[in-house]
Amino acid sequence: MTARPVAVVGASAAGLAAAETLRRSGWTGPLTLIGDEPHLPYDRPPLSKQLLHGTWERERLLLRTADQLAPLDLDLRLGTRATGLDAATRTLTLDGGTRLTCAGVIVATGVAARTLPGADGLDGVLTLRTLDDAVALRARLSGAGHRLVIVGNGVLGCEAAAVARELGHDVTLIGRDRVPMAHAVGPEVGTLLAEEHRTRGVRLLTGDVAEFLAGPVPGTVGGVRLTDATELPADTVLLAIGSEPAVGWLRGEPALDTTDGLRCDAYCAAAPGIYAAGDVARWDHPLHGVPLRFEHRMNATEQGMAAARNLLAELAAETAPGAPTPAP
Repeated sequence: MTARPVAVVGASAAGLAAAETLRRSGWTGPLTLIGDEPHLPYDRPPLSKQLLHGTWERERLLLRTADQLAPLDLDLRLGTRATGLDAATRTLTLDGGTRLTCAGVIVATGVAARTLPGADGLDGVLTLRTLDDAVALRARLSGAGHRLVIVGNGVLGCEAAAVARELGHDVTLIGRDRVPMAHAVGPEVGTLLAEEHRTRGVRLLTGDVAEFLAGPVPGTVGGVRLTDATELPADTVLLAIGSEPAVGWLRGEPALDTTDGLRCDAYCAAAPGIYAAGDVARWDHPLHGVPLRFEHRMNATEQGMAAARNLLAELAAETAPGAPTPAP
């Protein structure tokens, strides 16, 4: 009888940390790492900075090369999407209908970029969450005199605005908040950053997008119209309006709470044999006393490690003498 694998769903920072910790901590059975992108695990923070600017190429973003991953003896399934999970039997369903019954599952699917009505299928409206997103935006900014409208004046929008302006493009930054990045750095620092953006030529506006304007070619964007009727011509519109936990594939499983992420306890456990880590995890914080999600790079790595160790402890308890047999 073939041993059941441990599966890690999500091949970014949290998922990679979980996979490496499983091996370091003694898991010698099959280990499957599933990622919906076709790329080896890579670091996301440089996407809106060094990669977009062109000072780094994509190879420098890799968290591990293929040679570095080889000792983990992974069943590496890139370009593969998980579409469902039966928590009782710990069975994953993958796109194409493949089913994988596991000893344990770690969910590290992260978050997905939010978008706006009317954006789907409109050429020139982009988000910036994945490597492919960043490469596509960088290609559009490779020429001169590009008109870029960025919707969202949080950290991501401000970073992209600074890079695009340094590359010489016409940049307008729109946000609901009067002070950019105020939620991240506070109003005083946000005000200083706003003045720096203006000094460097970024146009800052407060408002909401009412609709996209049609471009000169059918199916392309030509700008945005705000709710106050202001029209802003654009060659590219970047949506940097936040993200939402990538839990849609889990919502058919009644044993899991997918309200604002995958709810788990203080040990990252969402259900028996099911753990969560990284941006997708809404876990019981022992100090704050309420379930929280932390979208932070360091938290992703550390939580991936914690989830792996705690899952192994549970699996060891399940196989201890006298323990009940797990569901087949």
